[in-house]
Amino acid sequence: MDNVTLIGMPGSGKSTAGVLLAKALGYQFVDTDLLLQQREGALLQDILDRRGVEAFLDLEGEVLRALDCRGAVIAPGGSCVCRPAAMERLRALGPVVYLRVPLDELERRVDNITTRGIAMAPGETLSGVFARREPLYRAYAGLTVDVAAGQSLEQTVAAVLAGLGRAGVL
Repeated sequence: MDNVTLIGMPGSGKSTAGVLLAKALGYQFVDTDLLLQQREGALLQDILDRRGVEAFLDLEGEVLRALDCRGAVIAPGGSCVCRPAAMERLRALGPVVYLRVPLDELERRVDNITTRGIAMAPGETLSGVFARREPLYRAYAGLTVDVAAGQSLEQTVAAVLAGLGRAGVL
């Protein structure tokens, strides 16, 4: 197994669980939101405000298509599923795991929706983003891990490792 990619909504724990998963596997951790910010010299929200959602998604897709790593846990932005070529690249790099968190838990976790750098249309709600993206996460994932309210990061990582083991990836 070369890499593991964690996908899911903002607030699903891709970055926080990803760091622990990388430690458990002895892998490096790659946060592609940080790569995008470094490339553009700006924070995600500033890129969205300046360039708009579609241009942001195109930039994110470019960063993901250019990704070349081995032995990494990859945490892309939640909007990665909006560009099929980006998802094809992530799938080519290794297993894709969807961290599925219920909408009400996401709404509890994400309290900075207007400043967090979430690719969404003006006036759109988190539930609207969830409704649009959730079928895409399911379609692109090779493995889905349910993350319950109150579940610890360690439990989430253990569930990912168990799922990868059952899938014969580990």
